[in-house]
Amino acid sequence: MATIAVTENNFNDIADEGIVLLDFWAAWCGPCRTFGPIFEKASEKHQDIKFGKIDTEAERALAEGFEITSIPTVMAIRDGIVVFAQPGALPEPALEDLIRQVRALDMEAIRKEISEDIDAGRAAGPEDGSRP
Repeated sequence: MATIAVTENNFNDIADEGIVLLDFWAAWCGPCRTFGPIFEKASEKHQDIKFGKIDTEAERALAEGFEITSIPTVMAIRDGIVVFAQPGALPEPALEDLIRQVRALDMEAIRKEISEDIDAGRAAGPEDGSRP
């Protein structure tokens, strides 16, 4: 599968289930141009994964929503949960290792941990001890 140009309009269509790798980039960014072919090659090799490219110049709201401050930034989403985000161009072996690690994640354990964190936050209440 080739990479998909991700926009605000199609983001939710591709990011809800399965594994999605995103490359936040811009045309003027030298490291982005270096990383682009590595990302494209991985997209051809791993046809069961969605690979999306987000042009941070054209999709400022997505970049701001994900708090992207440096490009390129690679992000991995699995079953709608961001499981990895890191700025910098990855060499091919590092991208392959990231893919291996994302595939190996125990998503049930991650969902449970998120749920427990949310529950703990609710139980703690406001930091000053007051109640709404």
